[in-house]
Amino acid sequence: MLKKIVMATNNANKLKEAGEILAPLGIEVISQKDAGADIEPEENGTTFAENAMIKAEAVYDIVKIPVIADDSGLCVNALDGRPGVYSARYAPKGEECARLLDEMKDIPEEEREASFKCVIAYVDENSRFTVDGSCVGRIGHEQRGKNGFGYDPIFMCGDRTMAEMSAEEKNSLSHRGAALKALYEKFAKKG
Repeated sequence: MLKKIVMATNNANKLKEAGEILAPLGIEVISQKDAGADIEPEENGTTFAENAMIKAEAVYDIVKIPVIADDSGLCVNALDGRPGVYSARYAPKGEECARLLDEMKDIPEEEREASFKCVIAYVDENSRFTVDGSCVGRIGHEQRGKNGFGYDPIFMCGDRTMAEMSAEEKNSLSHRGAALKALYEKFAKKG
């Protein structure tokens, strides 16, 4: 079973989340920078899977040890799936939630369904594949909570936002948690 993996990201929040989810399964996650890949691959794919694979392959080409990369985003039904694959570039950093709330100000409660989607790409010398995970919820009417990052303060699961949950609780429900668990299960089947 795999014991150490490089995560192709410069996002400290994603790295921390992946480490928290995989550590109890016996997998250590190290940053691409610590592995010697100080790069920022251009995410020019049109799907989460394409962008995740672009990042994983670029970092693997440098480090030559198993690499995972995540591409994820928020898909809002009433906005035809936007911001989707462009979630990270939807608004200036720190303004994403405010922009989305403004865009949805006239959308009624029953039409605020959304989902977080995550695709994890895996690359090593013998294989390349993707797994995915999702979390269905709805967009709230205001930002709530101090935990998490990105759209967590407006993404409702039940009566709380992801940002109002502990890291452990969020990771058990999240799109990234689901994708990383799918990755672990794929490794477990391979033996």
